[in-house]
Amino acid sequence: MNKVAKVTIFFWIMKIIATTLGETAGDFISMSLGLGYYIAFAVTFAILAIFLFFQIQSDRYRPVLYWAAIIATTTAGTEVSDLMDRSFGLGYAVGSLILVVGLLSVLAIWYYRDRDLSVYPIMRKDAETTYWLAIVFSNSLGTAFGDFLTSNLGLSYIEGAFVTASVIGVVIALHYLTKLSDVLLFWLAFIFTRPFGATFGDFLTKPVKDGGLSLPRGYASVIAFILLAVVLFFSVRKEKKVRQPLE
Repeated sequence: MNKVAKVTIFFWIMKIIATTLGETAGDFISMSLGLGYYIAFAVTFAILAIFLFFQIQSDRYRPVLYWAAIIATTTAGTEVSDLMDRSFGLGYAVGSLILVVGLLSVLAIWYYRDRDLSVYPIMRKDAETTYWLAIVFSNSLGTAFGDFLTSNLGLSYIEGAFVTASVIGVVIALHYLTKLSDVLLFWLAFIFTRPFGATFGDFLTKPVKDGGLSLPRGYASVIAFILLAVVLFFSVRKEKKVRQPLE
């Protein structure tokens, strides 16, 4: 039985909302709760490990469990980026480079083992484990790149979102206008939807003097969670309607 979500327009909408939620929730844990980056890193990765354990052990695709795991990867990715920059002092550029190497290494191992990097359907546990490792690196990389745009290049949060949206637009155009590998385009889109959602999360919560709306991180997280739940509800409902005639 397939274990992961089908890549549709609903998938990408939920992915972007999940990245916004991951950004606001990650900052809520480390900053609003005052836990600091080390403890927040430990907490978010413990939660991620729990969700991934149940996700990988599951016998089929379960939408709520799958998207809970995606949210956990985006939240953990926020802590990875902040930890590398603010605690280790590596900076977002070096952090991004390290994460690129990590992602490419995971994809190389996956391809060497299976001679295939298809992200749907996935049925074997070893393939799914590699899939989730690639997602963790992708979301962490996307976070670091988004922070690089705003912190290192001095772009506003809206400008950073515009840059990443432009990259996503190019990927969409390449999908429809060229014969480039759909797998390559998927991972490019997956990486860049992370900073797009993350910069929007920063826009919601950062102080007005820094170009944000200064919403409380907890409120912003609740709003993003509700939006994600609504889109997930309609996506599952549509999938059931499509499947019923076939049954």
